Amino acid sequence: MTEIFDIHDRVALISGGAKRVGAAIGRRLHDAGMRVIVHYRNSAAEAQELAAELNTRRPDSATTISADLLHYEQLDDLIEAAAARFGRLDLLINNASTFYPTPVGAITGSDWDDLLGSNLKAPLFLSQAAAPQLRKNRGQIINIVDIYARKPLQEHTVYCVAKAGLAMLTLSLARELGPPVRVNGIAPGAIIWPEQGLDESSKQAMLDQIALRTVGDPDDIARCALYLARDAAYVTGQIIAVDGGRSLGW
Repeated sequence: MTEIFDIHDRVALISGGAKRVGAAIGRRLHDAGMRVIVHYRNSAAEAQELAAELNTRRPDSATTISADLLHYEQLDDLIEAAAARFGRLDLLINNASTFYPTPVGAITGSDWDDLLGSNLKAPLFLSQAAAPQLRKNRGQIINIVDIYARKPLQEHTVYCVAKAGLAMLTLSLARELGPPVRVNGIAPGAIIWPEQGLDESSKQAMLDQIALRTVGDPDDIARCALYLARDAAYVTGQIIAVDGGRSLGW
């Protein structure tokens, strides 16, 4: 089948794209010929370093943009500014996320606003703002979901609820924005250990649940994103688990 999304010189905006999985996606898409806009909130140095790295490989192919995604009234302006950087927008990757425990009995309103805001509300309003550009360019949206959207993680109720909402948002947008826009999701498993760390027994317990008995790598997510962006012309409304088989029996 002929590709419907020729990605050479097309433009991708990656929210939370300065480090970890977001940076891996940016590098992988850039290597395949895309121009990349790295969104960040607090990681200015990492975002600028990544953009400089990519521009060294191919001049005028990467830039950065700063915004606090919890300021929803600014998201239309963010998308407008992003589209102006290279004159178009073809791919939105909703990657930015907050993650921390919220044990029942200690959940606060600010926890709810923060976790639902970054993991669900911001992707919705970014997607809505980007939809006219994406319709015009036969573009697409890729949401970074989580395997915990399907099965809850102990003491992370609010995060799991938010990611479950993002999974449904993926399906709903695919139905509403098609046919010109494809919308898919990627559900990572154990790719990199949380920044706040886990003890060794917790790590081993998680490894024991994974069919491949190893954690993944951010580039595993990035290669899946490239597949969806470039090669999956007849795929929409799908959420692909990249989890080493953890969801088989966990």
